[in-house]
Amino acid sequence: MSRLTRVVREVAMLALIATAIMFGMDWLRAPQLPDNLAQPPLSAMQGEVDLAQLSQQSPVLVYVWASWCGVCKLTTSTVASLSRNGTQVVSVALRSGNDARVATWLEKKGVQGIAINDESGVLGQRWQINATPTFMVLYKGRVVSTTSGWTSSPGLKLRLWWATKYA
Repeated sequence: MSRLTRVVREVAMLALIATAIMFGMDWLRAPQLPDNLAQPPLSAMQGEVDLAQLSQQSPVLVYVWASWCGVCKLTTSTVASLSRNGTQVVSVALRSGNDARVATWLEKKGVQGIAINDESGVLGQRWQINATPTFMVLYKGRVVSTTSGWTSSPGLKLRLWWATKYA
C-alpha cells in the first residue's frame, strides 16, 4: 500500500472518529425538551413571543447562553453575525442578571432579535438545559435540531438549511 493511500485512510478514519464523538456528545448533552416547547407564549424583553408562530415561515435559532459562560463568549459573535444577516434569533439569557444587564450585553455583542431573560433559571430547568451554550433550531413549531457547546458558523448555517429541507 502506498504511503499516500495509508495517510488518506488514516485521516478519513480520524475524521470518522471525530464525527462520532461530536454526535455522541450532542446526544449526551441534548436537553430533554418538552413536546410543547414552542406552544406556550414566552415572556420576552420585547413582549410576548410565540415560538411556534415565529417559526412557521423560516427556521428560528434559539440561542441559550449565559454571561458567565466562557464558551458563550466565543459563540455569540457567530450568532450576532447570523442575526445581522437575516436569521431569526431568539436568545435566552440564563441566570445572567436583570433585563438592563442582559440588554447591554446583547447590544455590546451585536446580537439582534428577541431576547428572553431567564433570570431565575425557570425556563432553563423546564427545557432541561444542561450546558451552555445550547442551540435549538425550530421550524414550523418543532425542534428540528439541538447542539450544545462550541459550534461553528458553517455548522449552524447547515442546521438552519437542513431544517427547511428535511423537517
